[in-house]
Amino acid sequence: MHRSIPVALLAMLLVAPTAWAAEAPAPGKPATLPLWAEKVPLARNNKDNPTLTVHLAPAAKATGAAVVICPGGGYGALMESYEGHDVAAWLNQAGVAGVVLKYRVQCLHPGPLLDAHRALRIVRARAAEWRLDPQRVGIMGFSAGGHLASTAGTHFDAGDPKAADPVDRLSCRPDFMVLVYPVITMGPKSHGGSRVNLLGSNPAPDLVELLSNEKQVTEKTPPTFLVHAKTDSLVPVENSAMSFRR
Repeated sequence: MHRSIPVALLAMLLVAPTAWAAEAPAPGKPATLPLWAEKVPLARNNKDNPTLTVHLAPAAKATGAAVVICPGGGYGALMESYEGHDVAAWLNQAGVAGVVLKYRVQCLHPGPLLDAHRALRIVRARAAEWRLDPQRVGIMGFSAGGHLASTAGTHFDAGDPKAADPVDRLSCRPDFMVLVYPVITMGPKSHGGSRVNLLGSNPAPDLVELLSNEKQVTEKTPPTFLVHAKTDSLVPVENSAMSFRR
């Protein structure tokens, strides 16, 4: 059921940061761990403390798949219950590990994206420990969390083989995406609050273009499942439609 883990990856686990040592998620026993073992990059203050909460599926149902979950909240808050931990519990019943990402909010780009990239790398780094398949790690997002998830799926890298932190040597490309009433564009059909919180009140045109993810879809973009109501009054359905047409 699980692919073999390369020796190099096992070695990375042996030198994992000590901040992780006390965290031991188990089926039915979620655990929260800091996203960054040491200094948070681009942190504004000590309140910038993103975390992961790992909900592992029951052993009898576990498929080895995992999903990093990005709750919504307009990049100004996080709906961690019904768009986070409740979703993780639902995924667990399908045998999928749910990993709730508490990413930075009221924080300009690229802060939230750095958190999403780190979350995907950590899940792969600890796949053996958590009995997961490092090649079946997806990302899911709701509303502004859908924008963050779609950003992770269109702006990614294969890792830096020379990085001092072994986690940073791993890929941050999600293997699949699930986007639920997502903000996709930063253009005219965007959610205004999300755009201001992420890009500021007067963003440069090239930044708007870069973070309008419908324009960043390529053949390398992961397989994506989109869910959006036509009657959505907060995030226009055109956001999903533009991404789908790509």
